[in-house]
Amino acid sequence: MTDIAAAVSADIRQLEPKNELDPRYESPPLLSRILNATTISAIQGANASGNWYKGWQQWFSPPGFKGPDIVKTYDVKANLPVDIFFPSSYDQTSPLTLPTLFTIHGGGFCIGTPADDTRWNRAFADTHNTLVIALNYSKAPWSPFPGPVHDVACLFLSAASDPSLPIDKSRVAISGFSAGGNLALALCQLPTVRSHPAAPKAVVPIYPPVDVSRTPASKRRQYKVDTRLAGLRGAKKDWVLPIAGVFDWSYISPGINLRHPLLSTFYAKREDLPAQVFFVAAELDFLAEEAHQMALRLAGRERDASYGEIPGRPEASGKVGELELGDERFAWEEKDVRWLLVPDVVHAFDYHVGAEISGDEEATRDAEAKTEKYIRLVGEWLFTKVWA
Repeated sequence: MTDIAAAVSADIRQLEPKNELDPRYESPPLLSRILNATTISAIQGANASGNWYKGWQQWFSPPGFKGPDIVKTYDVKANLPVDIFFPSSYDQTSPLTLPTLFTIHGGGFCIGTPADDTRWNRAFADTHNTLVIALNYSKAPWSPFPGPVHDVACLFLSAASDPSLPIDKSRVAISGFSAGGNLALALCQLPTVRSHPAAPKAVVPIYPPVDVSRTPASKRRQYKVDTRLAGLRGAKKDWVLPIAGVFDWSYISPGINLRHPLLSTFYAKREDLPAQVFFVAAELDFLAEEAHQMALRLAGRERDASYGEIPGRPEASGKVGELELGDERFAWEEKDVRWLLVPDVVHAFDYHVGAEISGDEEATRDAEAKTEKYIRLVGEWLFTKVWA
């Protein structure tokens, strides 16, 4: 084991909670386990086939955006390539360093690759003249918790110490999508990461799961009464909810403490996280409620009872492509914590700019415009508040 891997392993052991009364993950009955194993195998097989098809499709018909400039591996995790994006305007022979955003892809800890977020990473790099480094991790159930935490931490420490990359170590942040948002919050807590010269000054979890001590069925979200929303936005059941339990079963081994702060990051100590935190959530997502509760807790802020218990509202905004920055249900900032709830969008709305999951052209246009706007907002916040 390398020095980096050993240090990360020690960090994970150090953060193991000691409370014996915390809930533990219980293995479901045998038939449920068989069904879960069959389901996750089918999901992973379909995802692999889809990636293969997409790769050939893009080879014959390249997308309208530039991919990573470098795909690099590090000896500590040689099987996990990392995508690196320089701003298109940057001269790679220049001695100048760049502010740097690390990102972590989603996929329920079970599927996905850094390539899923290529369009987002390219847009952020070029919009904000920032180096973007997309981390990778091994997938459950073959690599359950804390395997992916170990992977992203080792890759972060390797890339952050890589002399060939023009990283401005005083201006580093980390972000992640869905499961990647959970991993970003976990990675930031590790003492070896926090003490590194390039320790992230901010974390930006995007529609993250933060509390697996609650069952998926117990989690609540907004369902719109406005029939103008079609496709997944107007559905009466969350599109991720039916498979959320399968992802949890794949990632969490029996006996694991469900309030482990590296697993249910809701229970992380405030002092173990970066000084600045920016939550981005999707209004039509069963994970928005727990992200909202974590944002309130970190900010020491009380929920406004006049807005109801679930973030958002039951009516559609009627504003295609617009964020709601003047409404505290959707946007606020307090004590170095920022909250942004993107209205009228489902989980992973910015994955391939919503085209594959939204189900109708208006939803796709809406997702594209809102993705572009929140990318600008996050970058402006980093430069004016975090890296100023």
